[in-house]
Amino acid sequence: MKRLAYIFTILLAGLFSCQGEKSNNSSTFVTVRDGKFYRGETEYKFIGANFWFGAVLASEGQGGDRERLAKELDLMQEVGISNVRVLVGGEGPDTVASHVVPVLQPEPGVYNDTILQGLDYLIAELEKREMTAVLFLNNSWEWSGGYGAYLEWAGCGPVPDWSDWDVAQRYHCQFVQNDKAKEMAENHVRFIVTRTNSVTGKPYTESPAIMAWELANEPRAFARDSVTKVCFANWIESQAKLIKSLDANHLVTTGSEGIVGCEEDPELFRQVHAFPEIDYVCIHIWPYNWHWLGPVSGPLEVGLAGNGATSPVDSVPYAARRTRAYMDLCWDAVKDLNKPMVLEEFGYPRDGYLIEPGSSTQGRDIYYAYIWGLLRDSGKLQGCCFWAWGGYAQPKHTRWERWDDYVGDPAQEEQGLNAVFACDTSTLNIIRMASEGLTLQRDK
Repeated sequence: MKRLAYIFTILLAGLFSCQGEKSNNSSTFVTVRDGKFYRGETEYKFIGANFWFGAVLASEGQGGDRERLAKELDLMQEVGISNVRVLVGGEGPDTVASHVVPVLQPEPGVYNDTILQGLDYLIAELEKREMTAVLFLNNSWEWSGGYGAYLEWAGCGPVPDWSDWDVAQRYHCQFVQNDKAKEMAENHVRFIVTRTNSVTGKPYTESPAIMAWELANEPRAFARDSVTKVCFANWIESQAKLIKSLDANHLVTTGSEGIVGCEEDPELFRQVHAFPEIDYVCIHIWPYNWHWLGPVSGPLEVGLAGNGATSPVDSVPYAARRTRAYMDLCWDAVKDLNKPMVLEEFGYPRDGYLIEPGSSTQGRDIYYAYIWGLLRDSGKLQGCCFWAWGGYAQPKHTRWERWDDYVGDPAQEEQGLNAVFACDTSTLNIIRMASEGLTLQRDK
């Protein structure tokens, strides 16, 4: 424990040397030059949060709470979070317990105006605060509909649940080869990207709050045969070209987890980010889900047993080593592309795998500080977004039930395991200090 405390102290001390350029709080579009982000002529290196439920919270129907939204965005801005990653909206029926509700698109081409106006309102509020958003348009996972909803609409039968991994993968791998499902998803992209904001009166294409359109949350081929991989890459390219044809002002990215999300194929990972219409690379890192922690999270990885690590706190050094190795592996596959790379999802559970707001986060705090160190020193990351923002939510159940507060953890997951709440003062201080470090350097 003393060693961990020492690591924690050193990491915090280094946060104030973050590299950056002087900021002018520009409200211009985010662009890419020579492997870096810019807003105007100012380099844009950011700390962000996954806030997937932002459009629902910004709506005026069930699930909406604009007073809470304002408090959430104000607190994020106060601690130095300048970017949020948001789900445009869910697809499919609202009768599935694990689905995001209210859904945006309950039937193909049929839209919930309340949620659309919530997305408009969220973008307007972000514009006021000169914050930016990455908006993801689809999802390979079932919790918001995504692939599964389009396949069911295309006549592929009911979506299987993920209790049988092989069956679920065989179903979802059909998406990139099913022309009808892809056409419906393409129509959705056209509808959203060309929308005019009902609050500001401006087309989405003219909003400086939109940093990027993201093809999907964690798009996967879900199969390792060459035909499916080719179809997957072709779909990435065609969707990116479509968005660029509709919106010349905003960036486009994939939403990929990295090599893990590309069927463990570095070449496929490189290929889908090499298309000229893809502006930057993204990766995700999940120490808990990927079994880098103690035995509570699943089978031990080789080498972990020798460390004697059994808890999120004790597992931090091992998780940090695996994190650095994975980041380096992904970087090596794409570094010749000279595009920025963003760690747009990373999560770490609370101590003891607890979920209650305010419960101890010592392990998470040390891990977060390590991530900020990578943002500062590695030369490989231009932005980091933790998963997920819980803010002022007051979760009522272990699994989300209608109409509990949204906390950042999807409905099928434990509510609070990865969420950062407003009462998690130590974690917020870690974020604040990292952001201040960036600001101090930029203002020199």
